[in-house]
Amino acid sequence: MQITDNFDSGNIRVINATDASNIQLEIKHDNQSEFYQWFHFKLQTELNANGERQEHVLHLNNVKNSAFPGGWNNYQAVASYDREHWFRVPTQYDGEKVTISFTPEFDSVYLAYFAPYSYERHQDLIHNAQLHPLCQLQVLGQSIDGRDMSLLTIGEPSEGKPNIWITARQHPGETMAEWFVEGLLDRLLDEDDGLARVLLNKAVFYIVPNMNPDGSVRGHLRTNAVGANLNREWLEPTMDRSPEVYLVREKMLEVGVDMFLDAHGDETIPANFVAGCEGIVAYDARHKALEDKFKDIMLVITPEFQDTLGYAKNEPGKANPTVGTNWVGNQFKCLAYTIEMPFKDNDFLPDASVGWSDERSRILGRDFLTGIYHMVDDLR
Repeated sequence: MQITDNFDSGNIRVINATDASNIQLEIKHDNQSEFYQWFHFKLQTELNANGERQEHVLHLNNVKNSAFPGGWNNYQAVASYDREHWFRVPTQYDGEKVTISFTPEFDSVYLAYFAPYSYERHQDLIHNAQLHPLCQLQVLGQSIDGRDMSLLTIGEPSEGKPNIWITARQHPGETMAEWFVEGLLDRLLDEDDGLARVLLNKAVFYIVPNMNPDGSVRGHLRTNAVGANLNREWLEPTMDRSPEVYLVREKMLEVGVDMFLDAHGDETIPANFVAGCEGIVAYDARHKALEDKFKDIMLVITPEFQDTLGYAKNEPGKANPTVGTNWVGNQFKCLAYTIEMPFKDNDFLPDASVGWSDERSRILGRDFLTGIYHMVDDLR
């Protein structure tokens, strides 16, 4: 038996792996940070003395003090034999440790907190996108570890068109965010899709599929290479600490923003929802009208979206100005939403086999494009 995390987005520390029925593990911290919750590792199994496959019991011992301990309640880990199809495996949390118990069907299996989105797949995504005649792939600069900060500009900019910005994976372990963007891009770049064609006639899209490439490759939950939580860096980002935000923000200031969607995942809430910027100083009746209309539209479009569970609303003027959605909404006085998807399942439409998944995230991205279509004429 062997356990390794020596690959893109890998994260695990082996304490003891001599007994398949009592494997002791820990999750590593994000570099220079107290955050940890993301795990991703490969388990190479062995047959027992009778030549049979045996149950493996894996304990994650340090989860009590992880970033979001409540996220382990009713959580089921994901596993894959081919790194394409991810399914849920029996998982329990006793308030001290998480225990994963299952019998692998094949010699090698990957386990993760959620379906990973690899850096190689990210490269495929952006380079396939640039083949569309209306798409430009631009490198804004480099991250701390020297990876490209890549921006897709889709559509023909003109003075009368609104600029729609979509970002994902400020928190790198929230991989459902880039799956969401993949689905949205797949539809937006479909030249046979009438809705996409109309949108690209009316608006320009600026899409950053991965805001935190360093954290993604390093196997972080929430921070970049030097422990910066990028979604708390928007008020005063620097090239030394948070170049990812600095570079994107500079481009926003250059071209303007009329709508902003920032895709995330939530560890504890088992539902899809959006969080607005009602607590910003610039919030007004127009803001509220745009927010309410967009939510009403999404409720009609897909049963995967709901507005019952979510975050408590900030009091007027009390929003954290360092958060991306709040800074953008206040700076540009535009519709700005954080999109949250679950690590667990959507309790309003559960699926016992896969829970909330990579494919369901992709489909939700396509559905959100329909919501944007119904809002585009109201953005200016």
